[in-house]
Amino acid sequence: MGHIHPTEEQFAQLAAGPDGPVVMVNKLRYMRDAEGRKVGFDAYMKYSEAVTPLLLEAGGKPIWGGRSDSVFIGGDDNHWDSYVIVEYPSRQAFIGMVTSEAYLAIHHLREEGLEDSALVATTPGSLI
Repeated sequence: MGHIHPTEEQFAQLAAGPDGPVVMVNKLRYMRDAEGRKVGFDAYMKYSEAVTPLLLEAGGKPIWGGRSDSVFIGGDDNHWDSYVIVEYPSRQAFIGMVTSEAYLAIHHLREEGLEDSALVATTPGSLI
């Protein structure tokens, strides 16, 4: 089973992070059928369309998105199909968005679209 929902510990860790902007790096693997076809892509695209106004309202801005083609350096464990990078003005703005009634009403589309995901919170401009 993949990772689709954060744990309470992960929510607390995110909330306790540094003040200021947060850039969320989304690593996505779409739901597949028995033949390995990416059957969750359409549901995820519906989620993407529905969540965009919410993230904009929260002050977020999509920075980049693209598909994974190959691994140049590293192991062969790269099973991600796509990556999406979104910046939010703060961790609290992001948490407010993902806990809102409007977001919870569309989250099922994300669940229907993804087999696995990783969502990494990063601090812009800081390497350590």
